[in-house]
Amino acid sequence: LAATALEHRRLAKMAGTYAEKLPRMILPRTGRVHTDFSQTGAVTGRLSSSAPNLQNIPIRTELGRRIRRAFAAPEGSALISADYSQIELRLMAHVSGDSGLRDSFLRGADVHRRTAAEVFGVGDESDVSAEQRRAAKAINFGLMYGMSAFGLARGLKISQSQARHYMDLYFSRYPGVAAFMERAGKESVARGFSETIFGRRVPVLGKGSGAERAAINAPMQGGAADLMRLAMIRADEWLRNSGLRTRMILQVHDELILESPLEEAEEAGEKIRALMIGAAELSVPLEVEVRAGANWDEAH
Repeated sequence: LAATALEHRRLAKMAGTYAEKLPRMILPRTGRVHTDFSQTGAVTGRLSSSAPNLQNIPIRTELGRRIRRAFAAPEGSALISADYSQIELRLMAHVSGDSGLRDSFLRGADVHRRTAAEVFGVGDESDVSAEQRRAAKAINFGLMYGMSAFGLARGLKISQSQARHYMDLYFSRYPGVAAFMERAGKESVARGFSETIFGRRVPVLGKGSGAERAAINAPMQGGAADLMRLAMIRADEWLRNSGLRTRMILQVHDELILESPLEEAEEAGEKIRALMIGAAELSVPLEVEVRAGANWDEAH
């Protein structure tokens, strides 16, 4: 019964928030849905979207992907998605200076597979199982967001003692990350703010472990927000002077969405990728994945 009730709630939300509501929000003059962006809605500095919120449309479920297919390019055009790859992990490698994490990105390795090999003691990365990689991915992202052993155990469906063991192994393999998290959390709470690599201050409110977790994550989320804004400025300047009809139409966290005539799509995609990669110089390389398609689902 509980599972049925949860499924009903999920479907009701998809219907009420997206399938039924979005068509009613189409502006007759343009035939499009227009969102409002706020530059101050998120503490980290990310742009936030509202009326409607186009940043929260699910992507991991078939229903969410069906909603995304409804966002289609006009005939003769394509949607281009340019998405920073693992940007927050790359920022962690940069700010922590951890040699193991930096080496993974410098070698162009699959960082989750590399982490799995390190944590689980697998000699050859090619021998890492899908389950081990999934666990390593949860650890990589979870610890950066301050996830506890309880949270990791719940996410991986393992015991808390096993989750704690994984976390201890992770920090023993990446001591630079452990040292950064210890230092950044306490220092930022004491002074009341964290700072991104670009010098922007992110306020840290309150005391205790919750505030420390927010302080640790702020340089990554805030740095990613700064990086995306710099990339958007560069892209806007280029598009204004290029003579192309390609234009930016949406920004979703680490992803830029552009609408481009088919004959311009390849050139625009390559240039936007280069501009995003060149928005900052870190101690590890930036990477941007670019895809194009007739609709948002195909492009992502």
